[in-house]
Amino acid sequence: MDELAAELGIDPIELRLRNEPDNDQASGRPFSTRRLRECYTVGAREFDWSRRNPKPRSTRDGDWLTGTGMATALYDTLRAPGQASVRLDADGTALVESSTSDMGPGTYTSMTQVAADALGLAVRNVTFRLGDTNMPTAPLHGGSLTMASVGSTVQNGCDKLRRQAIELAVGDSRSPLYGVDAGDVVVRGGRLHVKDNPARGETYRQLLTRNNREYLETMGSWSPGQSRSSMYAYGAVFAEVAVDARLGLVRVRRMLGVFDAGRIISPKLADSQAIGAMTGGIGMALLEHTVTDHRDGRIVNANLADYLVPVNADVPDLRAIYVDGRDDEADPLGVKGLGEVVLVGVAPAIANAVFHATGRRVRELPISAESLL
Repeated sequence: MDELAAELGIDPIELRLRNEPDNDQASGRPFSTRRLRECYTVGAREFDWSRRNPKPRSTRDGDWLTGTGMATALYDTLRAPGQASVRLDADGTALVESSTSDMGPGTYTSMTQVAADALGLAVRNVTFRLGDTNMPTAPLHGGSLTMASVGSTVQNGCDKLRRQAIELAVGDSRSPLYGVDAGDVVVRGGRLHVKDNPARGETYRQLLTRNNREYLETMGSWSPGQSRSSMYAYGAVFAEVAVDARLGLVRVRRMLGVFDAGRIISPKLADSQAIGAMTGGIGMALLEHTVTDHRDGRIVNANLADYLVPVNADVPDLRAIYVDGRDDEADPLGVKGLGEVVLVGVAPAIANAVFHATGRRVRELPISAESLL
C-alpha cells in the first residue's frame, strides 16, 4: 500500500480511505464493527501527519535523515468455548476458577475485574485462580482469544450466581427484598438493593448467614455461535525514524498506535500490552535475527549476547489510543482480541518510515545498516 501510494503520489492514509470497503470482500460478509477510518483520522491528527513532507529523503536533522510512516493493523477476532466455576462465600468474598493461564497480559487482573463487576463486589473481595487442569475447561492461551472467551465464561457464571442470590432474597420472607421483582434488584458493593430505593436491601453476608448457607456456587460457560459477520480488531500505527546518513543506523524517535479493539476492560493492561508490542515490533523491524549454520542446522546466536533485542535506549516515546466502541456480536463482553493487533502493524510502519527518510525500500527484516548503505 505504501509503495502504491508513493508511485501514485497519493498520501498513504488518503489511499487507504479511498479504498475502505463496505464489507469483507474476501467472504462478502458484513463487518461486525470496523472503526478503521476513525483509527486513521485520530492517528493522523495526534501524530501531526499533515506536517509531513511527502517527498522521500527530504528532511534532515543534522547528520540524520528523518521520516515518518504508517501501516494498518488487523487481527482475526478468535473465540472458543470455555467454563468457569464461581463460589460466593458467606463472608461476602468470591472465588472464580478456570484452567486458563497468564503468560503476562494480565489474565488474573482482567478476570477479577469482570467477576467483581458482574457480582457487584469490590475487586479486593474477589479471587481468581487459574493454571490447573483440575479446574473447569478453558481454551488455549493464545490467538488473542482469552479475554473474549474466558472473560465471557466468567461473566456468565457470575451473572448466574448474582441472579441466584437475588432469587434467594426475594423469596425469603425475612429479607428486606421479599416480594420484590427480581429484575428490580441490583448489587453494588456486596449489597443487594432495590434499583430505585437503595435503602431497601441487605448484603450478601446477611442473606447467606440468615439462610444458613456457607456459600452459593455455580458453573459458568460460554461458546461462540455461528456468525454471519466478519470480525477483526483493527489499528493504525505511526512511526518516526531517524537514519544516520553516513552509517545507516536507524533509530525510532516516536510511535503511536490507534486501535479498534472493542470494549477495553482494563485501560492500564491495554496500555501495557500495546507498549510491550511496540517494543517487540522495534526488535522485529531493526534488531532480531536468527542466524542458522546451514551445515548442521545449529542456531549460531542462540544467546542474549548475540541475539539482539530492544533495550531502554532503543525505545522512544510510545503511545496507544483506543477508539470508543464495543462489538456485542463478537461476545457478551463486547471485546476483541488485543494481543496481536498491537504488534502486527509496527514493523511495516517502521519500514515505511525508513523509506520516507532514505528513499530506499527494504523488504527484509531486520532492516540493517548494510541494507541502507
